[in-house]
Amino acid sequence: MKVAVLGASGRAGSEIVKELARRGHQVTGVARRPERVPALDGVTAISGDVNDPDALASLIQGADAVVSAVMFTDSDPEALIAAVKAAGIPRYLVVGGAGSLEVAPGLALIDTPDFPEAYKPEAAAGGRFLQRLRREKDLDWTFLSPSALFDGDQRTGAFRLGEDALLVDAKGNSRISFPDYAVAMVDEIETPRHARRRFTVGY
Repeated sequence: MKVAVLGASGRAGSEIVKELARRGHQVTGVARRPERVPALDGVTAISGDVNDPDALASLIQGADAVVSAVMFTDSDPEALIAAVKAAGIPRYLVVGGAGSLEVAPGLALIDTPDFPEAYKPEAAAGGRFLQRLRREKDLDWTFLSPSALFDGDQRTGAFRLGEDALLVDAKGNSRISFPDYAVAMVDEIETPRHARRRFTVGY
């Protein structure tokens, strides 16, 4: 497949680029600093502004799917959605956040007392992005939320998938590494199971 990754130089974006390349897909990595996109066979790194929908549409045209791995506070959902639509790309996948996941019925992680104040702006923006996608009538979108702790460099390929509830292990931990998150994302690209839905991944 031909897949465009927006924010391809970030931690999540670069791991998704690596996983796509590992499986033989053709990747266009769009980043403000394309020199930081992983230099791998099948990967083309280009400079692009995710907040310029007309220019972005021309960069990603011809892709089978687009993955957005940009910070929510640094981007405009309307601009991103407009670019994907203008480019005529059938599938749009978003690296989501954990803040909007439920820890109890009707209670989002971001609204719990211990949620770090420093992460609230990004988490809140991610929640608004998800709500915008849920109102979207034309795009075939998927929003993949990581677990509460999104860190680490180990690729195990062993994880669980969920829907709107935060995944927690037997010790009460909620965690996923960047490479395993990328595995789950690329699995979804190759074999769609969550069209027009949010899902989550964790150990």
